[in-house]
Amino acid sequence: MTYAQSPSTASKAVATQPARLVFITGASSGLGQALAEHYARRGWRLALVARRLELMQQWRARLQLSEADCALYAADVSEPEQIRAVAQQCLQQQGLPDVVIASAGISHGIDTADWDDLAHMQAIWETNNRGLAATFIPFITPMRQRRSGTLVGIASVAGVRGLPGHAGYSASKAGVIAYCESLRGDLRGSGVRVVTISPGFIDTAMTAGNPFSMPFLMSAPDFAARAYEAIEKQQSSVVIPWQMGWVARLLRRLPDAVFDYALAGRGRKPRKKPQ
Repeated sequence: MTYAQSPSTASKAVATQPARLVFITGASSGLGQALAEHYARRGWRLALVARRLELMQQWRARLQLSEADCALYAADVSEPEQIRAVAQQCLQQQGLPDVVIASAGISHGIDTADWDDLAHMQAIWETNNRGLAATFIPFITPMRQRRSGTLVGIASVAGVRGLPGHAGYSASKAGVIAYCESLRGDLRGSGVRVVTISPGFIDTAMTAGNPFSMPFLMSAPDFAARAYEAIEKQQSSVVIPWQMGWVARLLRRLPDAVFDYALAGRGRKPRKKPQ
């Protein structure tokens, strides 16, 4: 026989439930760190992943977060077995996340005529594309079994059209958009949501060296606040800031000749020579 809980008993049960858990990659800096801070201030438990463990430790100390509330995992998402291992640690030690955000990403200027830049293109795709998929995969089956959860892919407005000098990055972010669309269809009806977030220009170390104008530049904390709202509302796709959404729509519709002319002579992101 089952018994209805009294209001006081029910409220106590709710009070003892653990805070929701978010798993974020690329959390040592940039968008990942801004998202982590916003979620922390909202009372979420954190599972943070990055290559630079010491930076995450410094950040956790600055925010005075406990290890119980903020677990740190050192991993390079471009190495699938590393991200798989930390995902399993998270599942065993903290439980199944409510939200998984694949925020880790890199960007280098590319000369498509330079053979040496193939190494950079490979590195970009291994982090931005394979790394994103490797971040999601360990959580998909348990989320399906629970029939709830949200997977968030950080794409970019740069994925809407191929930008000169950004062949590797633009291609990778176009891939993120397409991958998340495919995944959303695969998971339809499972209770698992997929959210694609395409940032415009956000004030981070990644954009600091851009030698061109960056319209509607947004601070990382403001981006994180808007992204949090979109994730909570389970919007399937969103561009942040909203003004860049209109830019993205315009870019999609521009005839090739007009698009090519508009970007002729535009400054290019500095290249990074192979190590």
